[in-house]
Amino acid sequence: MFHKRKWTRLAAGVLALSLVTAACGNDDESSSDTTQKTDESGGGNDNSLIGMKGTTPLVDLGDEFKGRLMEIDPSLVDFNYAAESYDAAIILGLAATEAKTDGSAMAEKINGITRDGEKCTDFAACKKLIEAGTDIDYDGQSGPLEFSGNGEPTEASYGVLQFGTTDCEDTTECLDDSKTQFIVATAPEEADVDQVAVEGTREGNGTLEIGSLLPKTGSLAFLGPPEFAGVDLAVQEMNEAGGVLGNDVVHIEGDSGDTENGVAPKTVSTLLAKDVDAIIGAASSSVSLSVIDTIVNAGVIMFSPANTSKEFSDYNDKGLYFRNAPSDILQGSVLADVILEDGHQAVFILALNDDYGTGLADDLQKSLEAGGAEVVGKEIYDPKATDFSDIVGKAKSADPDAVALIGFDESSKILSTMIEQGIGPSAVPVYGVDGNMGNALAENFEAGK
Repeated sequence: MFHKRKWTRLAAGVLALSLVTAACGNDDESSSDTTQKTDESGGGNDNSLIGMKGTTPLVDLGDEFKGRLMEIDPSLVDFNYAAESYDAAIILGLAATEAKTDGSAMAEKINGITRDGEKCTDFAACKKLIEAGTDIDYDGQSGPLEFSGNGEPTEASYGVLQFGTTDCEDTTECLDDSKTQFIVATAPEEADVDQVAVEGTREGNGTLEIGSLLPKTGSLAFLGPPEFAGVDLAVQEMNEAGGVLGNDVVHIEGDSGDTENGVAPKTVSTLLAKDVDAIIGAASSSVSLSVIDTIVNAGVIMFSPANTSKEFSDYNDKGLYFRNAPSDILQGSVLADVILEDGHQAVFILALNDDYGTGLADDLQKSLEAGGAEVVGKEIYDPKATDFSDIVGKAKSADPDAVALIGFDESSKILSTMIEQGIGPSAVPVYGVDGNMGNALAENFEAGK
């Protein structure tokens, strides 16, 4: 039986939040409101991203963990979902260790690995406890995890990021780490559901083989490097600790692409042909939805480090789908609270047309309205469009005091159009999300992409 815990129930549908200022900057200036028209440290720039804020699932990773990731991939410029990818692989290794198999049955152990046992924070220590017969509670690099019975976290940490530093090479639009804040969000009680039965009967062969379905190409390609690095680091550390089931863990890389280039089904076919035990990915909720049935019907575990769509919470996944990225129900509330705390009451929402964009837009709207703000307009756009003048014009006409932009790499083009029409971050506070908040957005913006 899956033991249920009680979680903080939400008042008026808004999550209970705890703000913690990042260790690298905790003075009053570092938490300045984006209602300022210029950035005092950067001098202001009508054609820049300075002042733009946004949320993404993120913990204060610390220099030590970042250093380990950089040893895997020295070219990393962002760390988005690196910790989640790392933890996904570690949890798979611990579940196989406890289940004594790399077959479908290890899925039965995954949720319990993350809660209701003795705390441990690294693979070697957790493995030792399991081998001694101890029930463990793995708290990873991405946070406390605390999975519900449907295989998703009931606690999450978000980073509130802000552009605006003059210390970034070749641009003044990079994230200013001194202004990063961290918010801990707790899911409502009803999100902590009973254990979902595992239906798979696939047998293992004694060697844990993990395939990855992560973006090397497509609209989320900027997320690929930190995610691949996270998996590779976890595999390296598991093997340094003696591996799993007496053998080294194997990682077989695969590209997820996006829904436009159709790479994911081919990658999944290749990975299943190689008889992988689990697939980490995809990053995109829409991509995962396009292949989830193929994966779980094969009795293979699917574990996403970045899917946030609400659709997965009650998807018929045979108990074989997991994610350690929190649902957009959480992010919608977190972002709404950030916007409300900055004093905004008339918000326009721009969101890309896919499961992620429309779902998060709806959750954001509900939370804003529950907090007393008005959503003065909402435009769902085609991310493959070549001209965003029309949707930006509608946002400008609504005369908002803030704009929320829910998108992927096309966000740089939208922001350029917003600046051209006089509603860029220097004129109207703009808020982003995990799909676009990163140094890669600044690079695309500077390059005119």
